[in-house]
Amino acid sequence: MEMKQTISPVARKRTSTASPLPGRNVALAHHWIMSYRGGERVLEQFAAMFPESDIYTLVRDPGVDVPGIRGRRIHTSRLDRWYATRKRYQHLLPLHPWAIDRMRVAEQTELLISSDSALVKGLRIPQHAKHVCYCHSPPRYLWEMGETYKKRSLAARVALDWFADGLRDYDFRAAARVNHFVANSRFVADRILNYYGRPSDVIHPPVAVHEFSAGVDRADFDLVVSELTPYKRIDLAVHAYTRLRRPLVIIGDGGERKYLESIAGPSIRFLGRQPFENVRSHFERCRAFVFPGIEDFGITPVEAQAAGAAVIARGAGGALETVVADRTGVFFDTDDVESLCAAVKGFRRDDFSPQVCRQNAERFSTPRFLWEMTQFLQRKLEPGAAAAARIDRGSPAANGGMTGRRDPARSVPLPATRPTGTRPNGPHPTGLRPSVVRSTAVHPDATQTGAGGVQV
Repeated sequence: MEMKQTISPVARKRTSTASPLPGRNVALAHHWIMSYRGGERVLEQFAAMFPESDIYTLVRDPGVDVPGIRGRRIHTSRLDRWYATRKRYQHLLPLHPWAIDRMRVAEQTELLISSDSALVKGLRIPQHAKHVCYCHSPPRYLWEMGETYKKRSLAARVALDWFADGLRDYDFRAAARVNHFVANSRFVADRILNYYGRPSDVIHPPVAVHEFSAGVDRADFDLVVSELTPYKRIDLAVHAYTRLRRPLVIIGDGGERKYLESIAGPSIRFLGRQPFENVRSHFERCRAFVFPGIEDFGITPVEAQAAGAAVIARGAGGALETVVADRTGVFFDTDDVESLCAAVKGFRRDDFSPQVCRQNAERFSTPRFLWEMTQFLQRKLEPGAAAAARIDRGSPAANGGMTGRRDPARSVPLPATRPTGTRPNGPHPTGLRPSVVRSTAVHPDATQTGAGGVQV
């Protein structure tokens, strides 16, 4: 049963014998539930860990099926009351803080776990509760890619031109109230430090590697699986493969599809959105998987490796953490067609073992994610844990020596000012290296790996 904008009159005690934190009353939050992609798969795993938890989200499309949260009590914001505001939630970005501030997490909640790449981390929680944020990324449209997002629509341009400063301040203040951050990659941990002045643990997201087979004969085509939006840089692949006259299959859809089709040569095939069985078949048969953009983590390169395919990727962002150079793929260094063309021409399928690709992908399995998250939560939040009674802020130096002020809504010190938003690959506002803590938990069934994560 779905409940909108309300909480139950009598909040029930949420406990489960399978819970990593027995006896804790846990709630979950996710930025919005409008598609079934990587972020929703993370939410599914949190729901599996806490099978009786309520879920809070800005808006939810009732036509989107997220199997792992079927039957859950889902609380949505006032923007979800009407079909028009739900469908245009992205155009209503300036109203997101207003809508989130008017949501109420049940008073009996002891722990909120948010899955966020937007502003839902701003949810107000009871005074006694803790908040763990699994951050897919600080909002890209606020901190570093505003100009790209402005090209999408007049509404986006108006929202970011007029309201970006206030939205950044809201996001920064919301981040200051989070007790513990978990980043989905070291690349994102760098951003969290740059923009929020906060350290974070790194736990890579779950990938369903068990759904793929690495033993299928390969065919003579390369593959892209992606949303067709500008920042994904699929245009680089289209230009490169058109110039090289090499076969490229593109699975996915989005606002840039018409433009990409207009610049594509006859060697490029657009299949649009496909059922999973067809996507899996293409992963398992492609000569190589092409990943031309800079992503926070990037699940599709891991899925490709799980299917035994090597990857041709831009040498930046999350791909540096998931692809092992010359073992499971190759990198191209610069954001231009010539660099990608050189990588494609230099790629030799026989140089890569499907078994080694598969083995590397298994580092990111779902059981590994559940194990690492359980270890993290127990370490941070179990009674007696030194960090349970404070916010993770690192050393004063790691926070730029910022002084705190009090948020009247909660007794948590807030930084007086937010750090200047610099690009993740640029200098840190503190002048220091990122304060990143990698998860040290090892799943008991995990294969021991050598350098690069591949068994030696």
